[in-house]
Amino acid sequence: MYYRILEKLTESDLEACLAGGAPFAAVLTPQEWARDCRRLGMDLEPDDISDRPRCTKAEVNYDSITGAFSVPDRHRPSGGRKEFSFALNGRCAIFIDAGSAARSYMDAIRESKKWRAPCLERFLRDFLEAIVANDLAMLERFETALGKLESQILEGRRDGVVAEINGIRRELRALQIHYEQLADLTEELGENENSFFDERRLIQFQMFDNRVSRLLSTLASLQELTVQLRELYQSQLDLRQNHVTTVLTVVTTIFLPLTLIAGWYGMNFEHMPELRSPAAYPIVIVASLAIVAGCILFFKKKKLL
Repeated sequence: MYYRILEKLTESDLEACLAGGAPFAAVLTPQEWARDCRRLGMDLEPDDISDRPRCTKAEVNYDSITGAFSVPDRHRPSGGRKEFSFALNGRCAIFIDAGSAARSYMDAIRESKKWRAPCLERFLRDFLEAIVANDLAMLERFETALGKLESQILEGRRDGVVAEINGIRRELRALQIHYEQLADLTEELGENENSFFDERRLIQFQMFDNRVSRLLSTLASLQELTVQLRELYQSQLDLRQNHVTTVLTVVTTIFLPLTLIAGWYGMNFEHMPELRSPAAYPIVIVASLAIVAGCILFFKKKKLL
């Protein structure tokens, strides 16, 4: 499908686009690209465009810029990806997509954008912004999820927390790579090596680069938060272990005097008068209880129990 870049994106065909003076864009299947590529004014062969892109990138050629988009799924960034290629020059931008991702971005532009001064540079900026349109809301969802995990840790509900934190870190890492690649692509366009773009309009790419920088900044804050949550989890775990160790130490200390008494009177020397005294057994019981009670009161006063 071809579109002329007028006040709005307007559906057209290749002949009308080539005959008119306005810049144009298109979303083509690999088969349509193979059919039309030689008519688009670019010295490219059909196979020059990868149909299985692996990352977002741009490469400057003699009379074109080619590259690809690999866009992470916004529900699970580390999982599935939307991938398509592109080729552009000073007059047109062509997206080669066997799926529906590029068309969905084009439809979003058609429905929401109207330009006072239509140009290829503004269209490319809007296309790039369509890719990251809802990303701030997505990052806010990650922030909310991390906030809930923090509450769980502080409340002592730690089951599965580490796995969730690691999962979020993995998703954020996938997004970080995506944003960095978008920034590199935008920089490549902004360098305007082939002079495809009007120098006065290169600010369009700078504006998008600024937006990606803000997303990267927010992302870095979330990544730092995941590190802090792991440290909080570890500190809470250490506190729990320290508490258990303290309780065991206190219990051992309380019964240590009783162990001494039992060991002392277990020696069974012949001339130990307490062994034959009728009151010895009750006295030892009372003394043992008094020692235990005294130790418990002492440790409670020291807030160790």
